[in-house]
Formats: sequence, C-alpha cells, structure tokens
Amino acid sequence: MSLIGSEVKPFNAKAYKNGEFIDVTNESLKGQWSVFCFYPADFTFVCPTELEDLQNEYASLKELGVEVYSVSTDTHFTHKGWHDSSATIGKITYAMIGDPSQTISRNFEVLNEEEGLADRGTFIIDPDGIIQTVEINAGGIGRDASVLVNKIKAAQYVRNNPGEVCPAKWQEGSETLKPSLDLVGKI
Repeated sequence: MSLIGSEVKPFNAKAYKNGEFIDVTNESLKGQWSVFCFYPADFTFVCPTELEDLQNEYASLKELGVEVYSVSTDTHFTHKGWHDSSATIGKITYAMIGDPSQTISRNFEVLNEEEGLADRGTFIIDPDGIIQTVEINAGGIGRDASVLVNKIKAAQYVRNNPGEVCPAKWQEGSETLKPSLDLVGKI
C-alpha cells in the first residue's frame, strides 16, 4: 500500500536544532508544509553532502512555508556531536530528529530492518499532515534538494488550485493542465 495520501502516523521524538534539544511529534507538522529527509547514519559519506545541500535550499523552503526535518536512527545526542564536529553539518539550522527506536523510520516504511538504518527517503507532507510525495533512493545515490523545491511548488499549486495538475518538468508560472474528457488522447 502506498503512503501517498496517508496521514503521518503518531510519533514523539527528540531532535537537535540550533544548539537545543527539542520535541517533535506528528502534531508538530500540522498547519505547515513539511519535508522529512531520512538518511542512513551520521558520520558517513553521502549523508553529509545531502544534508548540506538541503541546508543550502533551506531559506528557499522557508520562504515557501516549509519546515525541514532530517531523520536517522541515530540519537539526538549523536546529531549534536556530529553538528559540533563537522564543518559541513555545523551549517545545518533545521531540526535533526533522532529515531533510535526506529518508530518513525518504520512508520514511513524506510527502515532497513537488517541494518537498523533508514533508507534515503524524502517525503513532502501537507499542512493537514498528509503525505503528498515519496522518493526512496538506494544508499549510494544522493538527492538534489533543488528538485525538492520544485516538487513543493507543484504540490502547493495543486492544493491551491483544485482541478488543475502540473505536467512533467513544470516550473512555477508555467502552464498547467485541467484534466477533462476533451484532453483524453490529445496530450
């Protein structure tokens, strides 16, 4: 069963953000757009490049009303240690959620049970707590946060314009489609 269109399952976790430990729950997501970016582990190789790239797009995401959460099965203490010891991770200002119980990773169906680590999963969640997009990558394939920004713009457009859809490679301000019987077979 797909997670698209499903509500985020209940969770309660600790995160490291801007020098503090904070609580994050599924209820924290309500009322805003959210991105959950799962990654395998702190102190690794591809992960810091992805998290830095996400930080580089964080201001653009905030302008769109989006909050970002990175998640791994490490603890919030480990996130702080990584943040304090890595110049790359030290730049991060979004919340880094610890999921040592693996509850969140399991809820989002990205837990590699054999390794006890999360796969590379990206989820866009709407202000109602409903999952709108899911992207899962193999461990060696990093993600591009600029693509994420465009997906969020499309998801927000579709939400705000019922009856319209965004075609492939849609960019903000470009033409959308209005599905109807008249369009069948003409695209």
